Amino acid sequence: MRARLQEPVSPLAVPANRLRGASGGSIFEKSKPARGGWAAAAALLPDGRLHLQQGPIDIVAEAFGPTDAVTAAYDRAAQRFETVLEELVAELPALRSEGQALQGEIARAMAAAVAPYRPAFITPMAAVAGAVADAVVAALAGPGIDRAYANNGGDIAMWLTTGMALTTALAVTGGLDRVTVQAKDGVSGIATSGWRGRSFSLGIADAVTVLAPTAAMADAAATMIANAVDLPGHDGIRRRPARDCQADSDLGDRLVTVAVAPLTASDRACALDRGLAAAEAYRARELIAGAALYLQGETRLTGVM
Repeated sequence: MRARLQEPVSPLAVPANRLRGASGGSIFEKSKPARGGWAAAAALLPDGRLHLQQGPIDIVAEAFGPTDAVTAAYDRAAQRFETVLEELVAELPALRSEGQALQGEIARAMAAAVAPYRPAFITPMAAVAGAVADAVVAALAGPGIDRAYANNGGDIAMWLTTGMALTTALAVTGGLDRVTVQAKDGVSGIATSGWRGRSFSLGIADAVTVLAPTAAMADAAATMIANAVDLPGHDGIRRRPARDCQADSDLGDRLVTVAVAPLTASDRACALDRGLAAAEAYRARELIAGAALYLQGETRLTGVM
């Protein structure tokens, strides 16, 4: 979700000399301001939502409650956002690796979210968008706020008090197009992954949307389930080494999906059933609350969806 910045609520900045040349690659090279360095910004959108943006991080957030409480919540979120990218860049090499010691709050949340999936290959970067959303929504929560969310490019963290609910639209085709989460569901995160998305995938799912206790957990699980929706060796699937698509990818030489031909009904069913088996195994371990898997017009659902 992207929106044009209005007059900033408060200017945020990270010194250019702290970030120049430190990113290790293109994931943090997409949105440098014209005069060099990086600039973080917080802005109110015309409808009153909060927009936080720096480099590749683009968040739309909203808190619900009395005006004074919402204003205070947005101030807290803007303050927390001020150092988010700097914290991630400081540990970027370790975040792109497996099993490295991490120090920052967000980095440690990323590592905790991916740890249950080992020994399968997964780095903390699989949970980066969700973990950032979690950090922002934690800042929004506070006195007078009964519910809040932070949408980081489609990975959503939520905070709900007793009796509250939020409904979100899902940007997918066919089947489920929105989901309502209630406080009693124990769900605070929604994330989507797939080969058509903004990140690479080892599988062929158009999209996998996951509900989980945190957005970081949802992000990691969506990545793994999307990887599991696959047809190894199928002639209609084109793959390339991740490094050929993005030199600094944490996936290295692993083959990522770049094209999927129209599949037969039996092939679609086979691939989706592989992913569904993974999703149900993760739900049995209480890593997720539910998942929706999409492939060429067909859907599989499990759990709270």
